[in-house]
Amino acid sequence: MAAAPKSQVFHLADMINYQEGSVVSRQITKLDSGNTTLFAFDAEQGLSEHKSPYDAMIQVLEGELDLTLSGVHHTLKGGDMIIMPSNEAHNLRAVTQFKMLLSMFKA
Repeated sequence: MAAAPKSQVFHLADMINYQEGSVVSRQITKLDSGNTTLFAFDAEQGLSEHKSPYDAMIQVLEGELDLTLSGVHHTLKGGDMIIMPSNEAHNLRAVTQFKMLLSMFKA
């Protein structure tokens, strides 16, 4: 799927759909300085522990997830946001279906 159209208004949560038993992603922007990607997680789906070389920001659009960042547990719901520092171990699991926007900052 193509990146988001420029100079147009759109509703993020409507740009991606859930798939049963899956994690779906759609890149919204890709720049030398970073990128933004939409995700839709079905309930109980997740990402195993990993690190990123860049700071990243999660903005939860709808639903609920459990995030462990540097050994600290966080529960995030629609409207919540968290900034994850580079090189910090993190993982997440969908408590319910949820959608999020992940922004990575390379510079």
